[in-house]
Amino acid sequence: MKTPVALIVDDEPDICELLEITLNRMSIQTYCAENIASAKALLKQRSYDFCLTDMRLPDGNGLELVDFIQSMANSMPVAVITAHGNMDTAILAMKKGAFDFISKPLDLVVFRQLISNTLKLSHTEDMPKNDRRMRHILLGESLVMRAIRSKITKLARSQAPVYISGESGSGKELVARLIHQQSSRSEQPFVAINCGAIPHELMESEFFGHKKGSFSGAISDKKGLFQAAEGGTLFLDEIADLPQSLQVKLLRAIQEKKIRPVGELQETPVNIRLLSATHRNLASMVQEGSFRQDLYYRINVIDLHIPPLRERSADIPLLIEHTLSKLTTDAATIKPSLSAAALAMLQSYHFPGNVRELENILERALALYEGKTIDIDDLNLPVNNEGSAGSEQYDTARGSLEDYLEAIERKAITAALAENSWNKTAAAKQLGLSFRSFRYRLKKLNLDS
Repeated sequence: MKTPVALIVDDEPDICELLEITLNRMSIQTYCAENIASAKALLKQRSYDFCLTDMRLPDGNGLELVDFIQSMANSMPVAVITAHGNMDTAILAMKKGAFDFISKPLDLVVFRQLISNTLKLSHTEDMPKNDRRMRHILLGESLVMRAIRSKITKLARSQAPVYISGESGSGKELVARLIHQQSSRSEQPFVAINCGAIPHELMESEFFGHKKGSFSGAISDKKGLFQAAEGGTLFLDEIADLPQSLQVKLLRAIQEKKIRPVGELQETPVNIRLLSATHRNLASMVQEGSFRQDLYYRINVIDLHIPPLRERSADIPLLIEHTLSKLTTDAATIKPSLSAAALAMLQSYHFPGNVRELENILERALALYEGKTIDIDDLNLPVNNEGSAGSEQYDTARGSLEDYLEAIERKAITAALAENSWNKTAAAKQLGLSFRSFRYRLKKLNLDS
């Protein structure tokens, strides 16, 4: 197996010696440069698996070296060493393409974790292969979806925090999972949590864990979400719902790469990649004062916006084909086709609920259609929202639409049961559903009794 080779760029002899000793003990060969000019000369002489560079160098800024490495034909991961508390420089370096950062004074446990992640990155699969595999999961051949797949591949080769923005149902968690699956952390846990679903009084314990006896009800030690995601990726969905008190603690965890469980005196190093998302406008919340500006800049090192479905209507036929195939995997269920009119209706529909809403519409249509074709009437779209007209009114009443569609489904299932003397097998057959799918709907609508 080839011995990894690292380039260290730092003008402090003590730091260089410490890094060399640590890397040599990890069976990594090292070369040292004391300034940018020497580093560029060494980079032209041979190839390296990764580079570590200080930000303050005698002949310039380490950001210049980051730019130089990114411009090379065979670029490599580069991590930056920053002065304690100088997160702005670290964020700028990651925006320019740096893999990760570490602060002085060096914590060797955190440093070894960084190096391990860097070495794993060198063995990830080639970009074109990843992109082909992604097409079967993140569907769409529109220009915007191709661009997103390409960006996901690039983001997977970094440790920078990514903020995924987009409307509800647009696929933000799916994108987060894809970034994780293509990264050097893919064999470690992917932990996703909806911040709005955790009671505020339990948030600190849920995030960072607690020690036995630290508060009433803490009957044993408990690991938090950061520890559960150790070595992997932590995805914080609806991060806008975090209270201010936890925003402060999350900021420190990101900057120091350490957490302190409730009731614990010592901080514990953590090795996670942080991804976050929300459908709300975080920039506006910062202006209003409800979301901390410093935390916003820490989580939003790289912004990835997922467009709403209505802005990529050309992808709708492919999404319909995939969803119907997924919903009719049972041998007893016949996969229908959509009439031209139904397809045109869906392509002109506003989709406030995005891909998730499309899946719900098709699932209900399968329960209601007759014959071999799903037509306009089977879709049960709101009459005031066939196109963009009326969409704003619907967007504020999403819950009422869900209730309306559930009522239709309940009525169709109840009628089928009554017509078949409450024989579930016969009712499922009449509706064109597999018994398993029919039983799922009964349970979802509380009709199973």
